[in-house]
Amino acid sequence: MFGDLFEEDYSSVSNNQYGKGKTLKPKPLEPPAPREFTNLSGIRNRGGTCYLNSLLQTLHFTPEFREALFSLGPEELGSLEDKDKPHAKVRIIPLQLQRLFAQLLLLDQGAASTTDLTDSFGWTSNEEMRQHDVQELNRILFSALETSLVGTSGHDLINRLYHGTVVNQIVCKECKNISEKQEDFLDLTVAVKNVSSLEDALWNMYVEEEVFDCDNLYHCGTCDRLVRATKSAKLRKLPPFLTVSLLRFNFDFVKCERYKETSCYTFPLQINLKPFCEQSKLNDLDYVYDLFSVIIHKGGCYGGHYHVYIKDVDHLGNWQFQEPDKNLKALQNEKDVDDPLTVLKAVLLQEENNLTPVDQLGQKLLKKIGTSWNKKFKKQHGPLQKFLKLHSQTFLLSSDESMVTLQKKIFLQVESDFQSNEQQILQMLASKSPGLNDTTTCPHWFDINDSKVQPIKEEDIEQQFQGKESAYMLFYRKSQLQRPPEARANPRYRVPCHLLKEMDAANMELQMKRAECDSANNNVELHLHVGPRYHFFNGALHPVSSQTESMWDLTFDKRKTLGDLQQSIFQLLEFWEGDMVLSVAKRVPAGLHLYQTFDGNELTLCEVGIVDGEDIFVWNGVEVGGVQIPTGVDCEPLLLHVLHLETSGDSKRREQLVESPHVFPANAEVGTVLTALSVTEGVILTRSAQSSGGESWTAIPQKDMQRTFREHGLRDGSSVLVQDSYSDVNSLLTQEGKWITGTNEIDWLEVKNLCQLESEEKQVKISAAINTVVFDIRIKAIKELKLMKELVENSCLRPVDRNGKLLCPVPDNSTLKEAEVKLGSSLGLCLGKAPTSSQLFLFFTLETDVQHGTEMEVIVEETLSVRDCLKIMLEKSGLPGDAWHLRKMDWCCEAGEPLCEEDATLKELMICSGDTLLLTEGKFPPPGFLKVPIWWYQPQAPSGHREREDQPHGSSAQGVNWRAAPTQGVPGHMPAEVSLLFLGDIDISEDATLVDLKSQSVLIWHLLHAMFRGQGLAACL
Repeated sequence: MFGDLFEEDYSSVSNNQYGKGKTLKPKPLEPPAPREFTNLSGIRNRGGTCYLNSLLQTLHFTPEFREALFSLGPEELGSLEDKDKPHAKVRIIPLQLQRLFAQLLLLDQGAASTTDLTDSFGWTSNEEMRQHDVQELNRILFSALETSLVGTSGHDLINRLYHGTVVNQIVCKECKNISEKQEDFLDLTVAVKNVSSLEDALWNMYVEEEVFDCDNLYHCGTCDRLVRATKSAKLRKLPPFLTVSLLRFNFDFVKCERYKETSCYTFPLQINLKPFCEQSKLNDLDYVYDLFSVIIHKGGCYGGHYHVYIKDVDHLGNWQFQEPDKNLKALQNEKDVDDPLTVLKAVLLQEENNLTPVDQLGQKLLKKIGTSWNKKFKKQHGPLQKFLKLHSQTFLLSSDESMVTLQKKIFLQVESDFQSNEQQILQMLASKSPGLNDTTTCPHWFDINDSKVQPIKEEDIEQQFQGKESAYMLFYRKSQLQRPPEARANPRYRVPCHLLKEMDAANMELQMKRAECDSANNNVELHLHVGPRYHFFNGALHPVSSQTESMWDLTFDKRKTLGDLQQSIFQLLEFWEGDMVLSVAKRVPAGLHLYQTFDGNELTLCEVGIVDGEDIFVWNGVEVGGVQIPTGVDCEPLLLHVLHLETSGDSKRREQLVESPHVFPANAEVGTVLTALSVTEGVILTRSAQSSGGESWTAIPQKDMQRTFREHGLRDGSSVLVQDSYSDVNSLLTQEGKWITGTNEIDWLEVKNLCQLESEEKQVKISAAINTVVFDIRIKAIKELKLMKELVENSCLRPVDRNGKLLCPVPDNSTLKEAEVKLGSSLGLCLGKAPTSSQLFLFFTLETDVQHGTEMEVIVEETLSVRDCLKIMLEKSGLPGDAWHLRKMDWCCEAGEPLCEEDATLKELMICSGDTLLLTEGKFPPPGFLKVPIWWYQPQAPSGHREREDQPHGSSAQGVNWRAAPTQGVPGHMPAEVSLLFLGDIDISEDATLVDLKSQSVLIWHLLHAMFRGQGLAACL
């Protein structure tokens, strides 16, 4: 649109450093930030639109222009809602400009967007990314507005406010004939090169005369010959608003390059144009103009950045200065700043009515002294809220403890004390904004740099006289233009009603979004584990039934106190009776373990260290299920792998090394391993944590058997080897720590023929070492078992555990060490190929049939989704229907969490080869819905017989079998006389109310009642 005059220099943009080719977009989830202390709105830079932002802010702070535009109603401009209608006359540019000005005046956001306005210009995203000359934009924008306003009462808006005329005259020295030519202007362009000030430039243009003589004579039409003459120019008509463009950019014809004039060029805050005008009878005041806007260019002629200094004529902004560094330095020199009572009293004195929210008091303290309560005072004086309560003679808290103020008698005392002894602190802390106060006499200037708005002093304008950051356009207004009193500090003045309504509605929406965002940013997700739903088993806490029924998710505001959290949990768990204690819980390999117990109901969740996603155990602080629970880091349960010799049950009565998991408290004595294995005495060896390779073990001396597992450096997953005695005869290790048995070193593997093919041998021993490749062992086994060679392409080796279960096949290309196969263990030669590196070997079975020998096997791709994996397993097991889901079996051989994300891949859910998945009946409800089981309560009649509500018209109750079941979600046992009839499950929305749930439950009852009328409903079910 404007040509390639300038490219944006992003290195000079302090608040808008966006890379080239990127467009600034607001965060999708967070609303725009509210206005800062100046109460003025900036405009977001869309990549290279700082020149546009500066000009728009100047027009916005020209009240006469803004109000003239506002005076054009929808009857003349049309409505933006009709812009897509084919025959509607909608003047989009002035409408979008109106809307932008209304947003800058009234919308509570730190920066407005020009997207809609630039769209009305027909700009592309590329056009927005290119910076142009602000002087040329000024002319083009005025031209576009004039064209758009043709036929309306605002057709002369630009001419009325900005149009002026210049008259050029040539006077013949012979006949005194005057030849003149009049020119119109919307802005004056003045030279900067070789000129020191604006007045000098105007003098050269409109006072100095050019003389035609000697070889440069003028042809006079009246004299009809060449004569001597003088040429001059004068301002004939002055506009209400004078725009002056400075020719900062020039071309060096010697170097053939552009350059920017950075020499000193002064301009006055007030200028009298009378010397530069034609003689007239106007009042002298009509020639006086006041500066109200300076557009500044920072950078060179090939790149840079624009911002603007603007005088707030209507005092719409909060013109106050903040000098935190000086105040902070002076305040820190005061001894009284170390007294929290004095500082807090000073902070409250600055508040209106000496009242402030408690949760904001700490933030106000931080702003005033530069350090937080927690950092400066908490260690000595405790939490802020606790400090306020302890000094109740000074501070008065509201009934809900959300607000704090000073006691009346203290206020009077403090006020007098501060006047005499603590005047300096009061001056620094008791003013809402230290520095200059808002006065009616001092002009209010602001530096508007895209989104950033800050107050400046009038003398700061002098800094823009010269240098790479210097004035580029000047805007003056006639001094006689007076603003009405009702416009002062009134942003709603002359704004059309429809825009007022639109901005009010937008502000309400912003407030709601900010409240939601504030709540979301301060909310933490807590996982509540309820004590009665757990039992202590194998050294840790485990759910009685499933994890879903034992845990509640609670969203809570972290700014609230621990007491508030306990109250909310009491309301959530209506069945809870007695004391309630909250403890930090963490999942360890052995189960759930309790650590720190929270104390201090007056502390906030932030202060006690509760973070998002925290697991909290809710209990009575003593026992769970009648078992006293150990807590803390010291007794953390460790899951150890214990290896020991065990005699096989076959006829050969051979000893084999077996490995089993055991859980021990970290502070238990190492000797408890022998007790767990029912061994009276023996040698305990641990794997050296410092060993980087091989099988390195260290024997624990008898004197150290009373030391704890933690003291021996054992952690989760550590291995412990137990031998029967200290005798070297039966030792499993040499002095170097290598495996041996008796006098013969174990250098073999036992391979069993499980191919269901006849062979002379059922099992063979294959010589092997820890680095032997599995493929070589398989080939040797096929040969020694004298099986067919075809098995080479269709067989695999699978480890056999001590219970005889076949484990996951081991890859052919791995070594025994990589496959974690122990020498001396048993392998089964089985039909079928081992899974590839991208495949998973999985076991699966029905959740109701979890026992040895019932598992089925399947090989699937790791990229397979849970839904497709479920289909394959259902087909292989021959189960009908699709109302099933998968759960992963945990290490305790119990059903774990369900695989809820059915579209996720097995790899994404970290399913590994060898894992066991459980087929569980029941389909997941759709997203956003809950599956609720419905039971019908059947009370007993007074005679002791159960009432038969499902037998209408007095039908017989014979043959009806009711089944009683405990109510889910309530601890304890159900009395024997209570009977429940299971009606089925209901899928209901998470947003539904209890009334909706009740209605659907009753509907199921009536439907079943109607279907089985005349029959025993319970018997039919």
